[in-house]
Amino acid sequence: MKLGIVGLPNVGKSTLFNAITNAGAESANYPFCTIDPNVGMVAVPDARLDKLSEMYHPKKTTPAVIEFVDIAGLVKGASKGEGLGNKFLGNIRATDAIVHVVRCFDDDNVIHVEGNTDPVRDMDTIDLELVMADLEMVERRIEKANKAAKGDKKFLHEAQVFSGLRDWLNDGQSARTYLPQVDEDDAALIATSELLSLKPVIYAANLDEEGFSHPHEVGYYQQVEARAREQGAQVIPVCAKLEEEIAQLEPEEKQMFLDDLGVPESGLDRLVKASYTLLGLISFLTSGEDECRAWTITRGTKAPQAAGKIHSDFERGFIRAEVVSYDDLMACGTMAAAREKGLIRSEGKEYVVQDGDIILFRFNV
Repeated sequence: MKLGIVGLPNVGKSTLFNAITNAGAESANYPFCTIDPNVGMVAVPDARLDKLSEMYHPKKTTPAVIEFVDIAGLVKGASKGEGLGNKFLGNIRATDAIVHVVRCFDDDNVIHVEGNTDPVRDMDTIDLELVMADLEMVERRIEKANKAAKGDKKFLHEAQVFSGLRDWLNDGQSARTYLPQVDEDDAALIATSELLSLKPVIYAANLDEEGFSHPHEVGYYQQVEARAREQGAQVIPVCAKLEEEIAQLEPEEKQMFLDDLGVPESGLDRLVKASYTLLGLISFLTSGEDECRAWTITRGTKAPQAAGKIHSDFERGFIRAEVVSYDDLMACGTMAAAREKGLIRSEGKEYVVQDGDIILFRFNV
């Protein structure tokens, strides 16, 4: 999973990126500090994996990972090449989803590229640039379909579908919000295009420390929530500066720090959960003395394809999956006790893997 962190210059993108990846992206109080995308791999926090490691004491514990890409700050006119526009837009195309960082704090010491804090204006600026870039691509798609229709009439429908999308985009609305307006086949056709405004979005509202403890009482945060609600998008509160501090702490210290703040989990933990929900992802687990590991799959994946995540031979020679749910294993205490109670199931090729399944795959090649 690759998430692109975007936003206007100086909204806290690189500070947040540094905090959650510890990758050391330069963070400075001027626009375009980030010119090449910084990339960092982040371990997905998973208490279930921690518990399995306590049970098995394996040689290695391997969490699932998310790739974060810190992308150069966008300015108005990026779709026309302003600022680092073309580079910015190209880098977003390579991501699965967008984490749009929105500034929700006032600080005279941190320059705002537009002169003052206005989260809705900032959200609209970036959203509009993505839409404008998409309009060019849609125009080219219509032109190509119309040419192809001279030899094959089936392309006329494609031209019609993208013409409807063009009208929608011309009203300043994202391709993402257009999909519910069309049937399943037309939505699938639109999804074949690499449109920026099709990508799912999480808005990360960057608050100061006080606001992070009580985000729903902050006017700026309420504005972000209202706009995201219109789009059917998720919002999570973060405090990039606090995340930097949290990143330096040991797990026990981290929890104490969060408890003192009166918040249940860090911005990173919230971001990871929101990302999994957004992209329809779940994790299954494998366990043993050699390794305990979490594997990320799409919700609805069947057992052979889940096995293929581990190795292609597992999928090719799939015989069966021996499955126990995490909750059942914890209730029994050991795998042997779970087996005695008949809680380890033998599942075949049609079994749909569930979040938290602990699986041993049997295969033969």
